[in-house]
Amino acid sequence: MYVLRSIFVTLFALIAVPTLAADVQPFTIGDQIIAPGTRADLRLAVPARGDEPGTFIPVTILHGDEAGPVLAAVSGVHGFEFPPIIAADRLADRIDPEDLTGTLILVRIANIPSYEGKSPHLNPIDGKNLNRSFPGSPTGTSTERIADILSREVVARADFLLDLHCGDGAEFLELFIGVYGGPLASNFALARKVGEGFGFPNLVRYSMNTQRQVDTGRSLNRQGVASGIPTVLVEFGQNGRRDEKFVTGIVTGVENALSILGIWDKPSHNVPPVLRLFEGTTAARASHSGLFYPDDPERRYLFKGDLIGTIRDYSGKEVERIYAPINGYALYGILGPPVRAGWSVATIGIPTDGF
Repeated sequence: MYVLRSIFVTLFALIAVPTLAADVQPFTIGDQIIAPGTRADLRLAVPARGDEPGTFIPVTILHGDEAGPVLAAVSGVHGFEFPPIIAADRLADRIDPEDLTGTLILVRIANIPSYEGKSPHLNPIDGKNLNRSFPGSPTGTSTERIADILSREVVARADFLLDLHCGDGAEFLELFIGVYGGPLASNFALARKVGEGFGFPNLVRYSMNTQRQVDTGRSLNRQGVASGIPTVLVEFGQNGRRDEKFVTGIVTGVENALSILGIWDKPSHNVPPVLRLFEGTTAARASHSGLFYPDDPERRYLFKGDLIGTIRDYSGKEVERIYAPINGYALYGILGPPVRAGWSVATIGIPTDGF
């Protein structure tokens, strides 16, 4: 009888005690090990090399106490883009890791040299654009070393990537979502669903049809494509501003992404539907450097041949007029006056009825 009762007690204990702890493994990133159901705030070290100083990437890990997907949300690839940075800071305190079935990697500021140097687009240490430098190199320049750490320690550990951006200094931007599809992208249907969860009016499909598209000037989002994970580009905010509506819109979208991916059991926020669909974009580029004057800073709908703006050289002489190359919708561009030969003054979404 005692033996039978012991067997019953043992079986009851095996049934009654959750098997969760055995199922969920600690999350490892860099040299850190994060226990299930906990938060960790850490710095991924980017070593110095040659005459260039080292730097770091501040990251918050929210590791759930149930097994599930890993979502990486990366802000601050461009250090002058403040709304995503503020949103990441806010999200870290809004989410309890014990509520998660899976893991959230929050990269608070990917590009500390750009952020601390108040430098739009470029890392002031080496003058390079982090968003054209992936997958990076451990033996490269400062920007390439940052890209290498992000590629190996963040993107490679994720099942889904959110690349959080906005328009920085002297750059207008219509809030939009970019979703990666085509034969070289992964799970476009899921990426689109997550993208629509931000409630932005404009959605662009970037079709990745060739390896050259993925590799040329590879951005963080294309690093996600190259790593085989669904990827969404988020763009909300402009002109280096930090309006509350920009921050709130990004926070809401990331929380909805967690719910859609099954990482968070909270109900999704209600958001409006997408209004406009675009099949990629095309750029209207400057051929001269100097002072750029937009013809109508508020105009977004463009017809082929519409004047976008003029460029005057540094002596005040008009040297170029830039016209819309297609019918479309100006998603982002520059307001001037700075312009450099080769820059896009307007990136125009190519309208489509559906995809």
